[in-house]
Amino acid sequence: MKLITSLLLATSMLTATAVEARDDIGKYPIQSLLETSKAKNALLDVPLYFADQSYGSESGKYGEVITNKKTNAFNKSDREACEWVMLSALKALQERAVKEGMNAVVNIQSYYKKREFVSSTEYECGAGMLMAGVALKGTLVKL
Repeated sequence: MKLITSLLLATSMLTATAVEARDDIGKYPIQSLLETSKAKNALLDVPLYFADQSYGSESGKYGEVITNKKTNAFNKSDREACEWVMLSALKALQERAVKEGMNAVVNIQSYYKKREFVSSTEYECGAGMLMAGVALKGTLVKL
């Protein structure tokens, strides 16, 4: 009886670990997120340019910065959690630009698990059972 109980306990621990370890990487649209009221309320008035989107000429440049944000994904869809954490990551880039005396963030790309994903239309987000995360790289400039 003890052997059966031990086996059941070991099996349930392995199953729980596998469930917690889910880390699905999804791609989500940028523009539709930026058009939401959540984005309009959360983000600062600092322009964001993704990948190779064109922008005006630079009068100053701070350089490249990275942000890595996580959020609680429990009881949320992957998309809902990813949208929330993407807004948090974008706001962090904007706040850093302001702190460094810059007024725009350009060449923004996903950098989840230090893997570059360059797109002007989509971002990458890792979503698990409990957490979702977005990492971004961008260059802070003065336009």
